[in-house]
Amino acid sequence: MPTIAENRNVWTQYEWSGQGDEWSSVWGGTSFLWWGMLFPRLHGFLPAKSVLEIAPGFGRCTQFLARFSERLVVVDLNQRCIDACRERFRASSHLEYHVNDGRSLDMVKDGTVDFAFSYDSLVHAEGDVLDDYVSELGKKLAPDGIAFIHHSNLGAFLDPKTGALPFENAHWRATTMSASRLESRCATTDLACVGQELITWGGPHLSDCFSLLTRRGSRWERKNTIHENLGFMDEAKSIASMASLYRLG
Repeated sequence: MPTIAENRNVWTQYEWSGQGDEWSSVWGGTSFLWWGMLFPRLHGFLPAKSVLEIAPGFGRCTQFLARFSERLVVVDLNQRCIDACRERFRASSHLEYHVNDGRSLDMVKDGTVDFAFSYDSLVHAEGDVLDDYVSELGKKLAPDGIAFIHHSNLGAFLDPKTGALPFENAHWRATTMSASRLESRCATTDLACVGQELITWGGPHLSDCFSLLTRRGSRWERKNTIHENLGFMDEAKSIASMASLYRLG
């Protein structure tokens, strides 16, 4: 059950020698992760005038979001990560950087975010943290704003009597977070959950989720569509096989 303090400590102490690109190897590299996996899911929302990225790390996805935004705000609980992003993108004048407390977005003006994004970070955030971020996004998204949030779904597998998982938590996922919890939390805010892709992550279980959130009454609002993608890692392997052919140099 990762706490905010544990997350801050782990990612402060982490080596970051590969700037996070080491986590893209299963797709054949970060470029293939973005263009092969993420962009096909996100292209309908990009480019966007104002983009918010939560927990960018050392800028693995930030480098691509910067191309598709007029203004990009990056927020992380780790000062080291924010400093690294500021240095990495120092030539880009449209980026704005903030350190937060791991659950609030007070530094972002209400109603201004056209697209919010978080990938491969909030999977380590427990349900109470996601509850707070959902509440914050309900205020920060523009009237037609939409958010793509990658989070844990391990809470769906907890034994209701013992609170234990029936399998190993090999990737340090949050155990109190699930797709259904996020959808329920949206119902208490000005947000609607309009899409959830449940995915595998290095195992047979649908341990993770990509959730789409939008403001109620926006052009994106619809009944929530849920897709169970048991072939997600096969997709990654397929992209990696293409990467070995088309990555030159």
